[in-house]
Amino acid sequence: MPNMPLWTVSIALILIVVLSWLLGRFARFLLKRRAKLAAAASMVMSIVGSAAGFLVAWLIRPNASVWQPLSLLLALAGAVVAVAAYAGVAAHFQTPVRKGIAELVAGGESDRVEFKSTARVNTHTGAKDDRMELVIAKTISAFLNADGGTLIVGVDDEGTPLGLDRDLGTMKAPDHDRFELWLRDLLSTTLGPNAAASVRVAFHELPDGEGVPRAVCQITAEASPRPVYLKPNKNSAPELWVRTGNSTRQLAVDSATEYVMHRWPLSVGSGLAAQFRAAVRFSEAN
Repeated sequence: MPNMPLWTVSIALILIVVLSWLLGRFARFLLKRRAKLAAAASMVMSIVGSAAGFLVAWLIRPNASVWQPLSLLLALAGAVVAVAAYAGVAAHFQTPVRKGIAELVAGGESDRVEFKSTARVNTHTGAKDDRMELVIAKTISAFLNADGGTLIVGVDDEGTPLGLDRDLGTMKAPDHDRFELWLRDLLSTTLGPNAAASVRVAFHELPDGEGVPRAVCQITAEASPRPVYLKPNKNSAPELWVRTGNSTRQLAVDSATEYVMHRWPLSVGSGLAAQFRAAVRFSEAN
C-alpha cells in the first residue's frame, strides 16, 4: 500500500479511529459486569489490530488499496481479534469474587443488597399478607431492571437474622423446597417465566444476636438483557420498577419509556450484546 495519496491515508486513519472507538465501546458493554476496560486501551488495541490487518493485506497483495474489500475485511478482523484478546485477558484477571452471605449481611443494605424480614407474613399483624409477597416481586424486578442485586429474606433492616419460620408456617409443608417453589411461582406469575427462571435461590444459616442459627433465603438477580415488567394481577397494567440507590421505585409511563430506550437501545449491536451477556450469566449460573 505504499505511495498512497495523503487524503486516502487520512480518511483511512479516521475510519480506523472511529472503528476502534465503536469496537472498544462494544467490548466494554459486553463485559460491563465482568471486567473494566479502559476506553483508551481498547481503542489502542483496535488500532493496532486494524494496522496489523492492513499489513497482512499488503503482504498478500502488495498493490492492494485500503478501500479494497480484502483490506477492509482484514483490518476489521484484526481489530476484532485484538479487542477480543484484550477483553479476554481483562475478564480473566478482573473476574469478580462473589461475596458470601455473611459478608453481604455485614455490609448492610445498598443499591445491590436488600433485606426483608419476611416474604409472606405481615410482621405487624402476624398474618399472611399478599402485599408482602408483592414487595418481594417488586424488589426482584427492580434488581433485574438495574445492575442486578441480592435480596435476603429472613433478615431485618439492621442485618439481624430472624429466620424463615414465620413464612414457612404459612405453607402446607414447612420446608425450603416448598418455599422456593412458592417463590418461583410468585415470580413467574408477576414477572413472567423467563425472569423467574433467571433468578438464583439459595438457603443459608446465620447466627442471630444470641448465636442461634437462623435459616435465610438468598435471592440473586443479575441485570436483565431486556426490561422486566411487573403485573400485580391479571387485570393490572404492567409496571416498571428500578433500583435507585438503596430503594425500589416505580417509574411513571414517560420516565419508564425513557429509561427503557436508554438502557436497552433498539440496535442490532446492543441486542446481540445483551443476548451474549445473558448467555454468559446463564452458563455461570449452571
